[in-house]
Order: sequence, then structure tokens, then C-alpha cells
Amino acid sequence: MNPGSRMPESSATHQPSATPAGSATPAGTTQSTDPSTAAARTVLGEADIARALTRIAHEIVERNKGAADLVLLGIPTRGVQLAHRLAERLVQIEPSFNGEYGTLDVTMYRDDLRRQPTRAVGQTLLPGSLDGTIDDKVVVLVDDVLFSGRTIRAALDALNDLGRPRVVQLAALVDRGHRELPIRADYVGKNLPTSRSERVRVRLSDVDGGVDAVVISGASPGSTSAQGGAR
Repeated sequence: MNPGSRMPESSATHQPSATPAGSATPAGTTQSTDPSTAAARTVLGEADIARALTRIAHEIVERNKGAADLVLLGIPTRGVQLAHRLAERLVQIEPSFNGEYGTLDVTMYRDDLRRQPTRAVGQTLLPGSLDGTIDDKVVVLVDDVLFSGRTIRAALDALNDLGRPRVVQLAALVDRGHRELPIRADYVGKNLPTSRSERVRVRLSDVDGGVDAVVISGASPGSTSAQGGAR
């Protein structure tokens, strides 16, 4: 389904994968079977992610006293799919919500372009009902992992070129800490204490295949950054 279009009434669900027999894992976690992430553990499963998104949707409606003038903008890649799922839930909670969401590409606003000048530039797509402006709207930015805060800073700069929203809020599925800028999420699915050497990856069935999961693992040898870069 394309950003900017009305969400369907329901979405497909997937059965969670079973933990291999004989594996011992800490309480509340399951052992990852992905060979690319040695010693990885799943800290959020499919049901956990679904519950977190439902809770965030309710919090958005409660905080804003409804869904009037609400605009969901997902930050690629997985933030877009999370915005899609939030839009589906908001329609069920608040029937007045039109079910639309958009995409906000922040590539050209990042502060590390000098170090990595060659990047694929994506599209910024606003919901069709906005007529190309976010003036006086309640914009909720949606991302998968909040880390350093630099991706969100870039998103705020990108928003400045689209108009002057009444308020900007941030929803993140995972907040792993280690902020480098004074940025805080308004809605968080899971606060996840991590070390800088660890990698946090959000897997979504409609992007990565398989089942939804949030996986944490030690960084690969020689790596000094987390999965997804300085987000």
C-alpha cells in the first residue's frame, strides 16, 4: 500500500517462530536463529510490538484529545511501515481519523553527508488530503530506533521546508539511549538500555520477511557504531 492512501480495516498477522529446543535464554527473551547476528537475542516479539503500537496509538489520541489535524510521517525505512500500522490502529480508535500517513525522507538533511556523500535519496510523500502543506497540523514523526537523535534533528530540518506545523511529536518503537542531541520521544514502545557497542535491529514482516522482532546483539568485530547508524 502506498503512503498517502487510506489504510485497510485490518492487516495480516504472522505466527511467532518457536525457540529451538534445548536453547537456554534469559527470561523474556528468545534466541535468534539469524546466522548473521551471533549471540543475538530477541527483546520484543511480534505480540510485544503489536501491543506497543496499540498503546502508542491510544496515547496519541489521548494526548491530542482526538485525531483532528493529525499527520503521521514515517522516516524510511521501517518508520514508514510503523506509521502505516499506527494509522490502522488510529482509525479503529478514532473513526474521525482519515487513515492516511506519509513519508519524510531526511537524506539531504543529515549532518554526516561529508563523510558519506554518496547516498540514495528517497521521496517525501505527504498525505493527499494536506494539499502539500503541514501548516497548523499536529505532526507525529515515526521511527523504529531512537539513538543519538541525529536522524530526528535532520527530520526537523526537513519539516521546516514543508511548512509550519502547530506541534511536532515523536514516536519511536525503541529508545536505546546514548543521545548526542537534546531530543526526547513523546511516545516510546520500549526503553532499551544498551551499550554503544551493541546493535539493535527492528525486523518487520512487511520489510524484512519472517516475523516482527526487535533483536539486540554485540557489534561485529571492529565496529564502533550501532545498527542503522547514528539515529
